[in-house]
Amino acid sequence: MARPISQARKLRQLTLPVGGILSTEVDLLAVALALGARNVNGWSRVEEVLSRNIEPAPETAAHEYRERIRRGEDPLGAAFCELRSAARRRETGATFTPPMIVAAMADWAAAAGTPTRVVDPGVGSGRYLLALGKRLPESALVGIELDPLCAVLARANLAAADLADRSEIILGDYRMAELPQATGPTLFIGNPPYVRHHGIAPEWKRWLVSEAKKRQLMASQLAGLHVHFLLATANHARTGDYGAFITAAEWLDVNYGALPRQLFLRDLGGQRIVVIEPAAMPFADAATTAAISYFKVGSTPAKIRLNRVEKLDRLSEPNGNHTVRRERLEAERRWSRLTRPARKGPSGYIELGELCRVHRGQVTGANDVWIAGTHSEGLPERVLFSSITKARELFLAGKALLDAAPLRKVIDLPVDLDELDGPERKAIDRFLASAKRAGADQSYVAVNRRAWWSVGLREPAPILATYMARRPPAFVLNRVDARHINIAHGLYPRDHLSEQVLSELVEYLSGTTDVHDGRTYAGGLTKFEPREMERLLVPNRELLERGQR
Repeated sequence: MARPISQARKLRQLTLPVGGILSTEVDLLAVALALGARNVNGWSRVEEVLSRNIEPAPETAAHEYRERIRRGEDPLGAAFCELRSAARRRETGATFTPPMIVAAMADWAAAAGTPTRVVDPGVGSGRYLLALGKRLPESALVGIELDPLCAVLARANLAAADLADRSEIILGDYRMAELPQATGPTLFIGNPPYVRHHGIAPEWKRWLVSEAKKRQLMASQLAGLHVHFLLATANHARTGDYGAFITAAEWLDVNYGALPRQLFLRDLGGQRIVVIEPAAMPFADAATTAAISYFKVGSTPAKIRLNRVEKLDRLSEPNGNHTVRRERLEAERRWSRLTRPARKGPSGYIELGELCRVHRGQVTGANDVWIAGTHSEGLPERVLFSSITKARELFLAGKALLDAAPLRKVIDLPVDLDELDGPERKAIDRFLASAKRAGADQSYVAVNRRAWWSVGLREPAPILATYMARRPPAFVLNRVDARHINIAHGLYPRDHLSEQVLSELVEYLSGTTDVHDGRTYAGGLTKFEPREMERLLVPNRELLERGQR
């Protein structure tokens, strides 16, 4: 608790009344005390030190502020932001949330359930608790705050709004706060403080790594303070709890964002993300992109709603229908682009990635060794797999691969060679000896495999596709269960698709995919990475079933 006391002493030393109501932080304290800040549960010794010898403001002034607070204003928070410069507030991440965002998040929270209590981890002046106090008349209101002045302001606002009897403000660090077990669901909501890692003490960085490790997750010490708060929420929350946080949106894409992305998908039970463009000024002090993440602990929705808005008044509009499968989010390292809906097309069209995962074929590490030939004669047939090893094999196949005879075979040995014995094992041992002489066990790919001798081919993909050429890719039905190496992509349906639907999908992709849908390099060579191919616009399953493409 040394830090809050230090802040209290600093405040008393640096702010002196100079006349005029709210012209200093001491005057701000005087109004807060007159509004009944001491009447809210949790009044601490630090706040008492901060307020000592400060006379409450006259009742005439208190009455004016009380009426404004009851009308939904936050004059105390606004005065705090004027008295403390943006640069000084950034040191502790004190960026207050605009009322329109608070209202939209509070509306969602009130509609999503009836919590036993509401917890705001970085309460500031109490804007979220005030909004939810009106919408949830039976819920307890708990705010946690490290800055003693903000804690007093939050108390004053709650008291002025007649919410003191069911409110509590805890002065302290949310990461270490003790929240007793609630009898029902807890709503976690607010604007976690944004402080870059440069301003975070080494011991707290170690805390982040240690706590993440307990959940079998990796954490980067480059993460900002908002990531600490997300992890702390996962620690505090129980199944059935839910919430909404607004943060800077950078965690959607940056490397240190791997932890919050995993927390969102797994531990917190993420439901929806709304990205707010910088033009909407979601934070008054900075032109930055914000993200509101909604979650329900214990849930694992198959699809997650992603939205993007350019104006704050659109936050209250219906959610829309842009959804992304959780498997897609799990596979992606950058989420921002997924918040933009697919290119507009006819009604009923979706991204290919909603129907199929796209995977590049396996890298062998040494094709001249692992593609069967005279050097592998005598190997048992069960370790030889007919495979697509050249793009031209797909270009020549047309719309369907019907004959495996012309295809070469890839050698794919089991990881556990003890599965083989007798003549089969002897033939394989002879082959591996020659493979070693050729250096097949020393390639980067081989060294990093579970067993250097096991290529690990993927299961046959129902649809195969080329991905690099000076022409549009070929999409081919795989009627012979051929495998593929890394010269082709495999399209794997997320759910079972009938042969008719697969045929219709191949027909559509073959007739509409253009080189401009990929990335073109010098010389006219066009490449489709798996995620780029997943962005192709295709008819949905229902249209394909009806043959309406």
